[in-house]
Amino acid sequence: MSLSMILQCTGLTVTGTLLETKYVSKTKSSPGNISHLFALTPAVLIATGFWMTSYGFTVGAARRKAIEQAKKDGEKDVTERYDFPNLYAQGTSKNAKDFNCVQRSHQHMLETYTQVVVTGIMGAISYPITTTASSLLYFAGRYVWAKGYATGEPKDRYQHPLAKYMWYGLLINHMAGIISCVNIVIGKKLL
Repeated sequence: MSLSMILQCTGLTVTGTLLETKYVSKTKSSPGNISHLFALTPAVLIATGFWMTSYGFTVGAARRKAIEQAKKDGEKDVTERYDFPNLYAQGTSKNAKDFNCVQRSHQHMLETYTQVVVTGIMGAISYPITTTASSLLYFAGRYVWAKGYATGEPKDRYQHPLAKYMWYGLLINHMAGIISCVNIVIGKKLL
């Protein structure tokens, strides 16, 4: 992550939270006096989780395809190199590389999703529109990033212009979540 990206995300977070504080309806609903818009962020995160689960089936299909192709190509020790309990296929063949790219595209999601969920939900307590937008940005970027990576060429993961914005969504959720936590601790909206 570059300093430029961090500064851009900081600007977007501050702008979003300030606009939301100033212009969004103060209507609250129970329980806990949380805005009725709060549910938008978890809805986006649930949809993202559902997509990630279905994408996991793609990994299983890619493993089966790689095993079958490796056997056809005459690779040695295919079952030991490609099958469970191995997370990644062993070796440097095209079949191993193709499978490993699909596997890595899914594994990488799992490494950041928990952060997106926790920070998104915490941010949504005070800034539901900002965190809904940043969670959608994360999802859109993550989706095209994974599709690019799954081509078998790691460099393709950032080919789509939206791919880099998964990091913006993640960082904005972090920042909005931190600001929301401060709001809760001090008992008022900081921004």
